[in-house]
Amino acid sequence: MRQMTLVAFLQAQNCSNFVGSWRHPDAAPDFTTADYYRRIARTLEAGKFHLGFFDDRLAMPDRYGGDHAHTVANGIRCVKMDPVTILTVMGMATERLGLGATYSTTYYEPFHVARVFATLDLMTGGRAAWNVVTSINDGEALNMGLAQHMGHDERYDRADEFLQVVLGHWDTWEDEALVVDKASGLFAHPDKVHRLDHVGKFFRSRGPFTVPRSPQGHPVLIQAGQSGRGQRFAARWAELIFVAYHEMDRARADYAAFKAMVADAGRDPAQVHVAMAVYPVVAETRAEAEDKLALIERLPRDIDRLSLLSEVLNFDFAQKGLDEAFSDDELAGITGLQGMRDRVVRRSGKRNPTVRDFMDASGRGSIHDHPVLCGSARDVADQMEAWFAAPACDGFVIAASHVPGAYEDFVRLVVPELQRRGLHQNDYTGTTLRDSLGMTRPAIGALRGLG
Repeated sequence: MRQMTLVAFLQAQNCSNFVGSWRHPDAAPDFTTADYYRRIARTLEAGKFHLGFFDDRLAMPDRYGGDHAHTVANGIRCVKMDPVTILTVMGMATERLGLGATYSTTYYEPFHVARVFATLDLMTGGRAAWNVVTSINDGEALNMGLAQHMGHDERYDRADEFLQVVLGHWDTWEDEALVVDKASGLFAHPDKVHRLDHVGKFFRSRGPFTVPRSPQGHPVLIQAGQSGRGQRFAARWAELIFVAYHEMDRARADYAAFKAMVADAGRDPAQVHVAMAVYPVVAETRAEAEDKLALIERLPRDIDRLSLLSEVLNFDFAQKGLDEAFSDDELAGITGLQGMRDRVVRRSGKRNPTVRDFMDASGRGSIHDHPVLCGSARDVADQMEAWFAAPACDGFVIAASHVPGAYEDFVRLVVPELQRRGLHQNDYTGTTLRDSLGMTRPAIGALRGLG
């Protein structure tokens, strides 16, 4: 029976993906401590989640008005710690939970990323995943030594070559390379460790790589591109796709179209999982859950929404009045998440939406950024099953209204209901993340040469 992939949407910062979550009366305030992340990890593993995944940016949101004061004052994702370091802490507190983090192809070097994630994969026994992003705004560029962010399509061109180099390095140690034979004195077979010698448009990287192959072959590749160029990139490389759907019919069509793109890229669509982001708000009864949601909906502020829109679209929303429409040139000049821009145009029904339209149609900064599944355990499970059976997805990225309580409620209430229906695993099916996801261990060069 087909089962759901469950991923927790985590942040190495003062709030969950819902920026107002830190204001929730039950939100834990110790987000700068190891205990905070160990508690989350143990909760997720108890719920047999496949993966805990950290989103990340390389700058605090300071595009709105060109200043960070509002970000710090309002706690708008102003704390951003390194997610891989935190995953190491979580890995030591768990045995089977997959561990994923975001690293940018625009501002890092391939050898560095390859080594960081290959090492994490070894240290966790084959449970690592890398979320491949191209980054989104000028604030990140300024922090990383550039004057402005690279253009949208050029970022993906660079990312294509970046993936070739990373996968090339991950493939340079064959499975049987290590011997460690003290009697003969042979440590490893020299003919089974290779140099990459990559020379391309964006990168030169020689090798040989310095980290042996892991129990799962190499880390699972995650991607969340939803623009046309981003989807082509994901169809070529990614093994776990994160999507933002709001309308069932469109989600079903997009899901089928993306699976066809994967097949056209010469890959097995069944080995590529599509997980949609949702906010579950669950309680013992539907009435209690609705009361919870009412409290959560009071937490956001307009500045949250304007700041996060400016960040994600790489456009300063302080330049325009709330009811001032975007010009064609302004819309075309958005270099951030173009999939979000296009969704706002579609959902507003306007060719030239206003700032207020962007606030309302995107849901950015509110809990309605993603579909809200509110009710009892049965209600939430019913809604998840409807999306899953459509089919509009292969699973879900569970975003939290507050941490750690939202995850604890979901594991206590919803997970047993999904397991009762046979929709979620009762236990982990192996030791690696690929085992848990039902993915085959990649052969040497399995992804590198496609495209």
